[in-house]
Amino acid sequence: MSKLLIIDDERGIRNTLREIMTDEGHEVSVAENGKQGLEMARQQAFDLIFSDIKMPEMDGLEVLSALKTGEEAIEAPVVMISGHGDIETAVQALKIGAYDFIEKPLDLNRLLVTTKNALESKNLKQETRLLRKKVQRSGPQMIGQSAAITRVREIIDKVAPTEARVMITGPNGSGKEVVARLLHAGSARADQPMVEVNCAAIPSELIESELFGHMKGSFTGAVKDRAGKFEQADGGTLFLDEIGDMSLAAQTKVLRALQESEITRVGSDRPIKVNVRVIAATNKDLEKEIAAGNFREDLFHRLNVIPVAVPPLDDRKEDIPLLVSYFAEQICDEQRIAVKPFDKAAIEALQARSWTGNIRQLRNVVERLIILAGAKITKDDVEAYA
Repeated sequence: MSKLLIIDDERGIRNTLREIMTDEGHEVSVAENGKQGLEMARQQAFDLIFSDIKMPEMDGLEVLSALKTGEEAIEAPVVMISGHGDIETAVQALKIGAYDFIEKPLDLNRLLVTTKNALESKNLKQETRLLRKKVQRSGPQMIGQSAAITRVREIIDKVAPTEARVMITGPNGSGKEVVARLLHAGSARADQPMVEVNCAAIPSELIESELFGHMKGSFTGAVKDRAGKFEQADGGTLFLDEIGDMSLAAQTKVLRALQESEITRVGSDRPIKVNVRVIAATNKDLEKEIAAGNFREDLFHRLNVIPVAVPPLDDRKEDIPLLVSYFAEQICDEQRIAVKPFDKAAIEALQARSWTGNIRQLRNVVERLIILAGAKITKDDVEAYA
């Protein structure tokens, strides 16, 4: 059911329009003058507004201008109605932002067609906006304007178009995967696959099969031939996340694959040529891991052509207001609720905290506050729920 507002100083016109639109299944509100209509339009969301032009105190063009310009502009289409229609007035109304202009006496068919088209136009704009938001969210984004994150962004811009291997370091939750995705998106391989491997999540006995594939019968459970991640990423990017947790045996084979640009499936002796750009990431100090005998130094130098250090959130707290705003809009959109603003004191309270879980922890806290707090998030809410 669509919500309509009718603004007209003539009671007969108001009542007639209300009866017609109610019979068509719409929920109808009426205002008897421009000021009342403007106040109603700002207090609640309508799907379509009809406004007379000639009204005392505040005419329809003034109402239209107030509704369609400035910070309080609304999205609902506005159809102007006039018993004194002329081309100049119609053009002026359309320039201000009116959806359409119809004359009295009202033609029923014209009125219904205009209503149908206006509502369809509004719905289409909403769907387009939501789709655009989803597309934007699905792409990698690095939110922030701090000096620390600006340096990372500058490195990405320079390195992404090249074929150089990149080693991304930083604590868990700081955004290493976002950096990897931005590198891929800015490369000549962007239209090819980016294949991710979480080296910490794969048992050491299965990592070789995961990376290089296997042949049917090569081990228990190998019921058919299977391509590994290197083959799947051929022509694109292979992202080795948490590479510091990879076994030494697997490190040796990865080094060979990088040196020779070919891999061999488990259970096979036939080499397969692969063309991949490797991006690696870790939350460990690999130089310490090398000293402890846990990581191959030659593999480290193969991967660490371009080092990118992603700062922890505690080192860029000036980005928290932007991050909170971004997450709040994203989460409220997902929950299909109006965006809840954070007041200044709430933001300052969030900035005063230590974020050991980094960006991931902040997003979780923002989501918790949006779900549990009221229409506006305050310092008290942060202290209660964060």
